[in-house]
Amino acid sequence: MRFPRQGLYAITQTENKSIDTIINEVVLAIKGGVQVVQYRDKNPIDERYLALELIKICHQFNVPLLINDNVELAYQVKADGVHIGKEDGAIEEARIRLGVNAIIGISCYNSVVQALEAQRLGATYVAFGRFFPSNSKPLAAPAQLETLREAKLKLNIPIVAIGGVLPENGLQLIDAGADLLAVIGGLFDHEPEQSARAYHQLFL
Repeated sequence: MRFPRQGLYAITQTENKSIDTIINEVVLAIKGGVQVVQYRDKNPIDERYLALELIKICHQFNVPLLINDNVELAYQVKADGVHIGKEDGAIEEARIRLGVNAIIGISCYNSVVQALEAQRLGATYVAFGRFFPSNSKPLAAPAQLETLREAKLKLNIPIVAIGGVLPENGLQLIDAGADLLAVIGGLFDHEPEQSARAYHQLFL
């Protein structure tokens, strides 16, 4: 499964939700136009079961499923890849464990230097953010539009923007250089299919 060159990137919203609710929301989001899904769950009840169910759903729609922060879980459930932050292990280790075809995404916050190093080490894509106030990551350091502009000039892998992204502000991120918009609350705080369609329009 290949990582998309552009589009909407959904990150699961799992807090205080049943497994069935999470799965149903992801289905609706994909129907609305989501191109890639990341399973993120900071307080999992049965992460292996849920990851396996999400893979089934995503693959029915030809959408890749990535695991947040957990290379071993990604390996065990045969996910399409992993998204790792600065404290989640090295790109090289993830690549060895998951194989040459795995999608490996890296959080680079507001650093183009970090993104260039991630690209050199074999990352599939890089993510910058947060760009706007975010309920999911309220303490995350802010990132700048200028970072996207610089990254677009220097990188040749997809660029993801995250953090408080809404249909109302997403276009300025795309115009600055973001290839994908990663969204949690903007999708799952509302009706996911309709919300996804609103984001999808930004890429047309």
